[in-house]
Amino acid sequence: MTGEPEVLDGDRAELVHLEHVWDAGMREAYSAYRVHAERPIALAAAMVEAAAELQGLGGPAAGALDLLLGDLCLARASRLLAATGDQRLQVGFARVIERTAAGAAGGAPSEPLRQQLLAVVSRAAPPAAPDPHPS
Repeated sequence: MTGEPEVLDGDRAELVHLEHVWDAGMREAYSAYRVHAERPIALAAAMVEAAAELQGLGGPAAGALDLLLGDLCLARASRLLAATGDQRLQVGFARVIERTAAGAAGGAPSEPLRQQLLAVVSRAAPPAAPDPHPS
């Protein structure tokens, strides 16, 4: 994972056991969120997006390993958000997850997950400086 965006310099521990998930799409999601948010918030958003994908929201049932990896992503995202001390941000993320899960379970359809998360991170954090080493 050398030459990755700066997330790995400051948050390498957050990606332990998630290297495959990072390579399978979390890196791209992180880059999209990083334009709008500081590094830990962008990583949390990418982890939530990865969790939804791993857990197969709105699709076929996921396998046990993918469910566990999704849970790991959600737990780490929650910890990253708690470290910001911004309760509005934490509640915003929780509401996005609730809406998305409810929609996948047959409730009212929600906007695409990335669109919802971008709205939350854009309101909660000042725009981030661009990564000096984009992927």
